[in-house]
This record gives sequence, C-alpha cells and structure tokens, in this order.
Amino acid sequence: MEKKLAEYKCDTNEAICLKLVRFPEDVEDESTTFHPEFSHQLYGDDEVAFGYKGLQIQLYYSAGNLNTLFKVKYTSRVTDKFDCVEPDDVEGKVRAIIPAGFCCNTDDFVSLLEKEANFRPFGSLQHTYKVHNVEAGEDLTYHIHKVDVSCPGFREYHERLQTFLMWFIETASFIDVDDDRWDFFLVFEKYNKDGETLYATVGYMTVYNYYVYPDKTRPRVSQMLILPPFQGEGHGAQLLETVHRYYCTLAKVQDITAEDPSESYVKLRDFVLVKLCLTLSSFSNEKLSLGFSEEMASEAREKLKINKKHARRVYEILRLRNTDMSDEEKAREFRLEVKKRLFGPYRKNQRELTKMRKCLRPEELASHISQMDTSLQHEELEKSYQDVLADYRRVLERLAQV
Repeated sequence: MEKKLAEYKCDTNEAICLKLVRFPEDVEDESTTFHPEFSHQLYGDDEVAFGYKGLQIQLYYSAGNLNTLFKVKYTSRVTDKFDCVEPDDVEGKVRAIIPAGFCCNTDDFVSLLEKEANFRPFGSLQHTYKVHNVEAGEDLTYHIHKVDVSCPGFREYHERLQTFLMWFIETASFIDVDDDRWDFFLVFEKYNKDGETLYATVGYMTVYNYYVYPDKTRPRVSQMLILPPFQGEGHGAQLLETVHRYYCTLAKVQDITAEDPSESYVKLRDFVLVKLCLTLSSFSNEKLSLGFSEEMASEAREKLKINKKHARRVYEILRLRNTDMSDEEKAREFRLEVKKRLFGPYRKNQRELTKMRKCLRPEELASHISQMDTSLQHEELEKSYQDVLADYRRVLERLAQV
C-alpha cells in the first residue's frame, strides 16, 4: 500500500511551470517554461505534493502587465484508486498568494495578450541601457523606472509581480505597500511586435527608507529579483548601480544598506561599489598603496552614500588589483592587512576571556577556553582570508570585462 501511494508524490519544483508570455505560441512552447528554485513556503520543507501523478501547476504571465493564467493538470489522482486517502490541496495553496482576477481558461488569457500593446512602464525613467543578445543577433534596449504605490495601476501590478518572490527567494515575504516609505525600481525590456513597441518585465527591487535622527534617511534594499529568463545578462548590476546613483543625488540620504543580504547580493554589491569608487580621487592608485584612510571613508560616504564598512571592502579589492601577489613581501603585506580586519571577532573573544577569568569558576573557564582554541582560530582565520581572496578575484575578473 505504502509503495503504491508513493507513486502519487510529486516534486513541486518540477510540477510548477512558470512562463512570461509575449506571443500566443509561447503558451504551448515548452522552451519558454521555467521552474521555481524554492516551493517550501507553500508545500513544506520536502517540497512535495501528494495525491497526483503527472502533476503540472501552470502559472503563466503576460510578459508586460503580468496578467495571469492559472491551471492545475494531472494524469490521475489518488482518489481514483483509494477512497480513504485525500490529495493535497495544491490549487488552494497557489490561490492564497496570487491576486484575484487571474484566468483559468487559455483562450481568455491569449485574448488579453492583445492588450499588452497598451502597457507602459510605471513611474519615471531613471536609466536606459543596451545588452547584446547573441540569439537575436542585436542589441536589446532596457529601461529602469522608479515608482511608488500612488502610481495608477501599480498596486495591482505589484501584487502580481511579488508572487515570483515565493519561488526564487528562500525566505521571501510580501510587503505592506500602504507604507509610503517604500520605493520600487523596475526593469523592463523594450521590444517590437508587428511594428508596435511593447515592454516586458525583467525584474525589480524594493527599498525601504528608514528614518535616521535627526534629519536623514537610510534606504535599505529589501528585495531584489531578476526573473530567470533574464539572469546572467548583467541586469542586476545595472539595477543596483541605478539605485545607488538615484539616492546619491539626495542630500537627506545618509547611506545605503541591505536587509539580510544573500551571498550573491554581496558579490553583486562588491562589483557595483568598486566600479563606482573608481571615480573617486581618494581611491587612486597612489593613495591605495598608503592604506585605508579616513579620506576614503569620508569621500565614499559623501559622494556615493557608501558606509565605512563597505568602503573598506572596496579598498581591499582595489588594493588587491594593485598588488603583485607573486612578490612575497607585497603579498604578505596585503594578507596581513586583510587578516587584521578579519581578526576583529577573534579579538573580541580574547577580551571576553579576560573578563571571564575574573568571574568564572575554574571548570566553567576551562569549558569556555576549549571553545576558543587558538590553533582552531588561526585555521578559521586563514580559511576566511582565502574565501575573501577568491571573492575579490571574481569581482576583479568581472571588472576587467567591463
């Protein structure tokens, strides 16, 4: 019985089929389908749906306005053979996150594609750039717009757009758009269809403007997503750089941060901030050789809204670029400087140990000392350094391609 029931388990990451539809023929074209990276927020940690064979959960969006087609298909259901076993409510879980007004009929959805010609990007244009597309054999044009929730039609559009977060950000949650401290930055591809200009949604970023006493704000990047069909083309870097340049023009902004940044976001930020800081006089080759300075921290903060911690990281990346690592003495100088910064948490442990000696019993102190093994700390420090070095080199490789 258990073996037979196991046949009715489906991997929800494979079962969920997503599309960004530009043309009616895209609906049946399997090459335009992409799948989630995550589905645990709806279907549990195992990311499995029980009760179906050949399960397919279709979530198709029109490329621009994101009008939605939602259908659930399967070849058989567990109740066809077993009366006493109920299948999971796969449809109800999706209905809980997609806004009302979606289509359940393919013909109705296809008819909405005709209205895509009327769709125009929301908000104000901040940046235009081109990316060469090998498949198309031409440069494609992209626009980045800034918008807030007061823009007509944007609230409904955003409700559809944010559903993608559930599939591609591991700890995603929907935001309260009624709070007017949110800023939204959207990326669109401009393309032609039958002589008409249309726009396709590429990705977006949300930024929350925190208050900083007495009269400043601190924009914090909350969510950032480039949709899978457009990933790996440099849109994330264009978006993050555009956002930085926008806030740099505002006197009330103290600095720009990010909420719980992922590893991939940190790497992207490193690249963008290094690229921006190359324009600053304090980061010139001559000054890099003198070490990290207050002048660097000050200029990065005042001109680019970069905080001291991030400015220090930029300095280390550019210092690496200027260092001949085949020269043992120069390589040693660089290594010691980076390790000195990385040693901060370990130095804190030593200070805590000094305090413990005064107030802990011998057996308690021995327990804590064993957790602070010096040789282990040196091993961890060396590993941290090698990881940082590898990250920095990747940034420099990408910078060399610009």
